[in-house]
Amino acid sequence: MYDYLIVGAGLFGAVFAHEAKKKGRKVLVIDKRSHIGGNIYTEDVNGIQVHKYGAHIFHTSNKEVWDYIQQFAEFNRYTNSPVAVYKGELYNMPFNMNTFNKMWGVTTPQQAQAEIDRQKAEIKGEPKNLEEQAISLVGRDIYEKLVKGYTEKQWGRKATELPAFIIKRLPVRLVYDNNYFNDKYQGIPIGGYTKIIEKMLDSIEVRLNTDYFENKAELTAMANKVLFTGMIDQYYNYTYGELEYRSLRFETEDLPDVSNYQGNAVVNYTEYEVPYTRIIEHKHFEFGCQGGNETNHTVITREYPAKWQKGDEPYYPMNDSKNNELFAKYKALADKEENVIFGGRLGMYKYFDMHNVIAEALSCAKENL
Repeated sequence: MYDYLIVGAGLFGAVFAHEAKKKGRKVLVIDKRSHIGGNIYTEDVNGIQVHKYGAHIFHTSNKEVWDYIQQFAEFNRYTNSPVAVYKGELYNMPFNMNTFNKMWGVTTPQQAQAEIDRQKAEIKGEPKNLEEQAISLVGRDIYEKLVKGYTEKQWGRKATELPAFIIKRLPVRLVYDNNYFNDKYQGIPIGGYTKIIEKMLDSIEVRLNTDYFENKAELTAMANKVLFTGMIDQYYNYTYGELEYRSLRFETEDLPDVSNYQGNAVVNYTEYEVPYTRIIEHKHFEFGCQGGNETNHTVITREYPAKWQKGDEPYYPMNDSKNNELFAKYKALADKEENVIFGGRLGMYKYFDMHNVIAEALSCAKENL
């Protein structure tokens, strides 16, 4: 008999399992995929760590979380500085003085702010949708070129049909700094994320290719408690209906005769007519084109947003008011459970970055172990 059955060998499940083992608990971890790591899984392709489910850049200002993850890997000094392409024009992200100089030819913060303020003025009163919200923050030029198409691809809806709260804020920096994150700590684990999960799950029993729902009763009976990190609506057999998610499709190419494809790890494609949202060149996460890590090939991944349907991989919860109301019904059921804990992005129906997942998992472990 196990103390805990952990459904999902991703970051949340692995942190909880690691903490449970430290407390002497007997744990079984299962995952329907053929590998551990969930969406942060990385795979070595001829010396390049490939992020199989999209770019994962670790960043946090939480020292406890940063110190915690440092136990499992050494991190490099990678700084996320994506480039946006709109109809052949290149812009720096996030919106900063380099962006404004390219967009309007301005050279001082005062000139940039004056142009933004002039354009923002077209929105009167409270913004009614995402389009109005974005224009009220950064003006029409930046919205049209760098926000509109990308956002509509990402969510599968017109910006005028999306709620304003999705873009509560857009970073506007009146300095020449292309660092995307404001966080104090940032980097990529040397050797990839999979090694982190391997260390977390060291000496813990893991069963892969195991779908919880195919043997739910039997698996549940093997443990005193269940930590479930899958979709909460699926757990309850969609009793109140399906929650909505966005999915992703990845198209990965190994380019044997190209040593440097795009010169940056992440390049966003912001026009709607380009079907993918970004191209990732994985070697740049670990300085693959610099010094001793030189490889004469590269691996790129095009990332396509996709409508989610049952059976697809869910990536992003659609946290609009309709879905949040539906989730509240499932949450009420979950709160009555004595032997089941729900965790992670899908179990809690909330978008989390990696540092949030670790903080939530540690909090969950303190509360339950």
